[in-house]
Amino acid sequence: MASKQQPNLLVILIDDLRYDEFGAGGHPYMKTPHIDRLAAEGALFERAFHTTPICSPNRASIVTGQYASRHGIIDNVARDAMSHRLPNFHLELKKHGYRTAHIGKWHMGNEGGPRPGYDYWVSYDGHGRLNNPRLNHDGKYVQHSGYVTDIMNTLAVDFLEKHHAKNSTQPFSLFFAHKAVHPDAEQAADGTFRVDGYVAAERHKDLYRGKVFPKSPNMLSPAEVIRQKPAWAECFDLKKEPGSRQVLDAVHSGEQEEIRLRAAMMASVDEGVGMILKTLEKNGQLDNTCIVFLGDNGYFFGEHGLGPERRFAYEEGIRSPFLVRYPKKVKAGSRVKDLVLCQDIAPTFIELAGGKPGAQIQGRSLLPLFANKGARKTAGWRTSFLVEYWAENAMPWLVGMTYKCVRTDRYKLIHWVNRGVAGELDELYDLDQDPYELKNLYKSRATAPVRDKLKRELRKLTADALGL
Repeated sequence: MASKQQPNLLVILIDDLRYDEFGAGGHPYMKTPHIDRLAAEGALFERAFHTTPICSPNRASIVTGQYASRHGIIDNVARDAMSHRLPNFHLELKKHGYRTAHIGKWHMGNEGGPRPGYDYWVSYDGHGRLNNPRLNHDGKYVQHSGYVTDIMNTLAVDFLEKHHAKNSTQPFSLFFAHKAVHPDAEQAADGTFRVDGYVAAERHKDLYRGKVFPKSPNMLSPAEVIRQKPAWAECFDLKKEPGSRQVLDAVHSGEQEEIRLRAAMMASVDEGVGMILKTLEKNGQLDNTCIVFLGDNGYFFGEHGLGPERRFAYEEGIRSPFLVRYPKKVKAGSRVKDLVLCQDIAPTFIELAGGKPGAQIQGRSLLPLFANKGARKTAGWRTSFLVEYWAENAMPWLVGMTYKCVRTDRYKLIHWVNRGVAGELDELYDLDQDPYELKNLYKSRATAPVRDKLKRELRKLTADALGL
């Protein structure tokens, strides 16, 4: 039953966006004034993370509040049937009187038709197309003309306008998922890829021409990486093969042009955020809307010799941009340092709607962090979390790279499940002393007590994720 106290709920999800890939996040040249407004008028969560940093598993984790071990979407394979049975938080919101909508990329299963939990639906098959997309509107495919980000922005604004005109007293929950900044790419039935790469809107194609993203200390050659991370030796060899090079070259992997084109694609996203804020403000709904802005996984610009990758547990892969604007509970300009997960959105939204998160939800409501107004640590909050990944055949160099990882306030332990013997290839980092994860301490006698404690914590978190 709807209540006047219930806020509107809005998720803005960007595909493949790094934690530092917007203005307020620290990008050296990208201009995102509307996204930056969310940070200025709300909270920037400085340590927000993905627990399975690839598209389908993490999207399922966002809508269920669960680890991939629990919800079962463990890779980007076409799990269409399973994606119809997810305990999506929108199902709960509907019980509390919300009108629910999904606009944009779904990609849990490649079929773009409606999923349970939504009153209004617009999506597309697989990754969709950057230009002239074919969209599924409530079960019917419609061919559109134009740039997909612009089309999605217009559809989101149209939803807000029509909902306000017809149901001004009913709260809404909109899950708005952009294709940007993912390149155009399709995987054929035989496993081969067609990759057209990054394409910005025509008006933005020359934006940031000549700009340079500074090199970080962990942008190393494969030979330098392998000295501390021997698990990667075989993978770097496989990246030299013709099939691998086709993909890498198509997206300018590890080059400044890749970074620039992604920044140019974000210009259309930022315009859309501005359109949404303007519409909500005009309708008198802006301050009664809890807006969460995040990415669906991280991305590597050549750190640790990786790219075009996001799947691995180094900070660039697992950290997420994470902004929340909701003036009724979130102090403007807050900077929150607690460990936050994408799974925390579902229980937060359910609680804001007046419900109680079910026992199946593994994330935690962020409301205590809102109340703490950005203090260094919130009493009783999590001090560790699990990151998990299952090897897949999506890229030739990924075969065998299954891992489990525990990340705490200070340390990170990565256990390679199918590589090496008795942890001989595993990795341990002191993030306070080594934020770029350059010095593997796994075999260090000085850190043996820390390593053993983290191994016990990893076993516990793995069992908890499975519900054991």
